[in-house]
Amino acid sequence: MPKFIDLSIAVENDLPSDPPMMIPKIEYTDHVEGAKQMTLFFDGLNPANDLPNGKGWAIEMVHLTTHSGTHLDAPWHYHPTMDQGKKALTIDEIPLKWCTGSGIKLDFRHFDDGYQVTANDMELVLKEMNITLKPGNIVLVNTGADQHWGKPDYLLKGCGMGKEATLWLLNQGIKVVGTDAWSWDRPLPVTAEAFKRSKDGSIIWEGHFAGIEKAYCHMEKLTHLDQLPPSGFTVFCFPVKIKRASAGWVRAVALVEDV
Repeated sequence: MPKFIDLSIAVENDLPSDPPMMIPKIEYTDHVEGAKQMTLFFDGLNPANDLPNGKGWAIEMVHLTTHSGTHLDAPWHYHPTMDQGKKALTIDEIPLKWCTGSGIKLDFRHFDDGYQVTANDMELVLKEMNITLKPGNIVLVNTGADQHWGKPDYLLKGCGMGKEATLWLLNQGIKVVGTDAWSWDRPLPVTAEAFKRSKDGSIIWEGHFAGIEKAYCHMEKLTHLDQLPPSGFTVFCFPVKIKRASAGWVRAVALVEDV
């Protein structure tokens, strides 16, 4: 019987899930406060007499970046251009057909935190899985970083995809990929330390900047990838439609066909 697996983390208040300037803030209005607010809309309203148990609506005010929580990055996030000079797509321009497809999971949990995955690593694991990528597949990378979600060390966890590995995937006809780590690339502090030593600008945001050459989207901050089989599932990852935005939040879900 088919089974749905939720691949998305919840957006939470004040959780150390991002650098400080990006941490979500949520202001909760409960039913008691909501009843007071309703008196502003209904003249003469007495909540105690006119509302069920004196309770009104519950709402939340949320301050987020478009990269908070599980989200899909558009090519515009990486650079103003894509595909060797075309204007990069923003999240509201992403073709919907990109956002669902047969999933392939690459298990890279054995790699050390901060390791940069190569094209050879991908070819090897796919050969071991006896899987050939097809255009339209959605490739998800299980790094194990989601096990540290909500902890200060989350930003340092997981391996990352460099330019070589990313372009290798894109050359197989892949348009959407994803990771359970904070970034598709290596953790930012790891790359920052490497740049401090080498002063080599080419190592900065390699996987993201691959989108300048070939258009693609990636999901970040996925979870529960360990519950997926290597193949035999469908991924759904339609982003919230935000005008001219570099990313959109997604409720990423996998439908596993045979359970």
